[in-house]
Amino acid sequence: MVESMADLARMTSIPLCIGERLHSRADFKQVFERRAAQVINPDPAHVGGISETVRIGHWAEAYDVALAPHCPLALAACLQVDAVCHSAFLQEQSLGIHYNQGGDLTDYTLPGHGFTLQDGHLMIPQTPGLDIEIDEAKVTAAAALGHHWRAPIWRHKDGSIAEW
Repeated sequence: MVESMADLARMTSIPLCIGERLHSRADFKQVFERRAAQVINPDPAHVGGISETVRIGHWAEAYDVALAPHCPLALAACLQVDAVCHSAFLQEQSLGIHYNQGGDLTDYTLPGHGFTLQDGHLMIPQTPGLDIEIDEAKVTAAAALGHHWRAPIWRHKDGSIAEW
């Protein structure tokens, strides 16, 4: 797949992005060395946490590749990565998005201790830690209910499968 992306990257001026499903520095090494993408979006939950995401982000900077961390559940960690990686230019987030109904990012944080959205921008936390406080009672109640979440199947108008 990376080799095909590299071929495509050479044929287009459209920036390509990859990373939310890459799980190691070795996976990103192929992307950087083959110049397969202009943007990477590693997920801290998949690559080994904040420190490993920062390492990948700094490595991306050396290759002049922009960073846009992926974060459906790890937004607080991604904001920490954004704060220290100069190549971070965009932060993917899903606050209020249609597929989060009943399970949005702020549904499990204590009031006033979630994410700060100001003028359409998520603010970098200014306090120690991840700067969120989890409502443990809500998490415990949700865990008791359980869930059978499956990735939704979305389709384009022509019937072809659309991913997220």
